[in-house]
Amino acid sequence: MPRYKLVIEYDGGPFCGWQRQSDDPTVQGAIEAAILRFSGEAVRLTCAGRTDAGVHAIHQVAHCDLTKDWRTDTVRDAVNAHLRPNPVAILSAELVPDTFDARHSAIRRHYRYRILNRRSPSALTRAHVWHVPWPLDPELMHEAAQRLTGQHDFTAFRAAECQANSPVRTLERLDVARQRMGLQDEIVIATCARSFLHHQVRAMVGTLMLAGCRRLTADDVADILRTGDKTRCGPLAPAAGLTFVGVDYE
Repeated sequence: MPRYKLVIEYDGGPFCGWQRQSDDPTVQGAIEAAILRFSGEAVRLTCAGRTDAGVHAIHQVAHCDLTKDWRTDTVRDAVNAHLRPNPVAILSAELVPDTFDARHSAIRRHYRYRILNRRSPSALTRAHVWHVPWPLDPELMHEAAQRLTGQHDFTAFRAAECQANSPVRTLERLDVARQRMGLQDEIVIATCARSFLHHQVRAMVGTLMLAGCRRLTADDVADILRTGDKTRCGPLAPAAGLTFVGVDYE
């Protein structure tokens, strides 16, 4: 049975996350329905990283098995045709060995978080950024972020409903930098790890925001990590600013 690897882009705003739900619109549900209409087959997609409600993706990866050996461009174009008008697009489809698993074969996942740091809100990108109107210092944020890299117990940055067996994760990268394009003044946070805890990235971003406005020092952030004290963390950053940007495989 042929296995297809799909690279997917979506705006998470209209969806209640990636994972299929019985009554609410989800990205997985939209794609599976499009595949059914195209091929006549009911499939179950497996993705590299299930995103929460409102989180976007520019390079999500999923796989599915189909009975017929379709041309890959046919799969891409036919599924896209049936996805309309959902803000979801299949960027590519390729045949892969049946040993490939979009989730379990992944060795690294990449996320990006965007903070619009100016007084005025955005008329165009408000659904893709966190608008923080007070001044932030990205250098202080980056300094604090480096205290979170490496292998740690991330209990302080873990959602109460997180189902992971262990709070220990290895954060390979957490970089903060300001990017200016005209009057669009953004602070971009880039991170990667083999896997993340539920809400981990958004919780870290909210705490780094407090470091950026000098309410926390880098040492404070390190102490929050060490003690696991959630009460000292910043607010959970909104889902809209978060984008799944890539996944690495061997």
